[in-house]
Amino acid sequence: MDPKNLEIRVEKKKSFNVYKIREDFPILQRKVWDKPLIYFDNAATTQKPKQVIKTIESFYKNLNSNIHRGVHYLSQASTTEYECARKIVKVFINAKYEEEIIFTRGATEAINLVAHSYGSVNLRPGDEVLITFMEHHSNIVPWQIICERTGAKLKVVPIDDNGEIIIDEFEKLLSDRTKIVSVVHVSNSLGTVNPIEYIISRSHEVGAVVLIDGAQSIQHIPIDVQKLDCDFFAFSGHKIYAPTGIGVLYGKRSLLEAMPPYQGGGDMILSVSFEKTIYNELPHKFEAGTPNIEGAIGLGSAIRYVQNIGLDVIYKYEKQLLDYATEQISQIPDVEIIGKARNKASLISFVVNNVHPHDIGTLLDRDGIAIRTGHHCTEPVMRRFGVPATSRASFAFYNTFEEIDVLVKSLKKIIEKFK
Repeated sequence: MDPKNLEIRVEKKKSFNVYKIREDFPILQRKVWDKPLIYFDNAATTQKPKQVIKTIESFYKNLNSNIHRGVHYLSQASTTEYECARKIVKVFINAKYEEEIIFTRGATEAINLVAHSYGSVNLRPGDEVLITFMEHHSNIVPWQIICERTGAKLKVVPIDDNGEIIIDEFEKLLSDRTKIVSVVHVSNSLGTVNPIEYIISRSHEVGAVVLIDGAQSIQHIPIDVQKLDCDFFAFSGHKIYAPTGIGVLYGKRSLLEAMPPYQGGGDMILSVSFEKTIYNELPHKFEAGTPNIEGAIGLGSAIRYVQNIGLDVIYKYEKQLLDYATEQISQIPDVEIIGKARNKASLISFVVNNVHPHDIGTLLDRDGIAIRTGHHCTEPVMRRFGVPATSRASFAFYNTFEEIDVLVKSLKKIIEKFK
């Protein structure tokens, strides 16, 4: 690709230039096995811009203190920064109230919180929880656990050969027995963008509450939880250029207020006696113990960074990366793309005839290319497509068309070698 033509590939703000943006990510300047690092494992975790790194460094140098509990300057300042991050998230996803933003360790804990707190109280024998065949294990196992405890049944919507939900089957499974619908927004192993607006609307018609797993959409697609009208929305910070160990559960205030605490401990209480404990108000009721303070502040910094570029700009550019990579990889003999949905986010899963994905990943690594291989915590998806694992290349807005060319060249070389 001609770098001179790159800037006109996307309708963008003046500030968007992929080569300037890459300068914000220190790790992208390093080499692996004496080759320039090409990082295509963004669906697993994204790299961190220097702005986020500096924010975290500044916190530990200047503000480090526990929050909500101290009257001294550092504690007050740390609390202000932590709660400012909550405000940033609230605006970013257009929640109605700040207290609807619960900080968690990630999307996994957020889903578990809803399953154990809301599910354990509201599910009865004979009730049904509806998920899809493409869910991440973190949106399968918690519901299995709660269904076993409550006597509810877990129902699964099948997917077709393109990796899309079979809507007719969704309609058949949806009924007045359906109490919870929990569905991934973007599949981490197929890239499928699900029609969550329709799913939410239809689920509400039968009285079900809806949780959206947004771990793979928050960094690619603008989210408006009020417009979506979802009841819960979960995502992880490390997927959107923030630190690991921090995530968010959005929940409608009326639902969160009625739910019991997920964990007990400090900060989630108003008073404690041996006879009775009075729980704190939202959001603190669900944030027991010392939280990941630097993670929350780092998440706020990451969101500001993304907002400065614009998610609409990011989406358009990543779509062009996906289209180009799909076209190029599709032309390689012996390569089959797994997941051909009409609406996809920027990742490609594929298999190569007679070459195990782990061999593909290992040999690509020697060319400096980082991809993910395995079942991607979606074993049912692998079984659905009759493969033990796939190779997955996932793209972010700091990736380039030239990097895709290197990936394609390396893949061709590996395939020829095995022949």
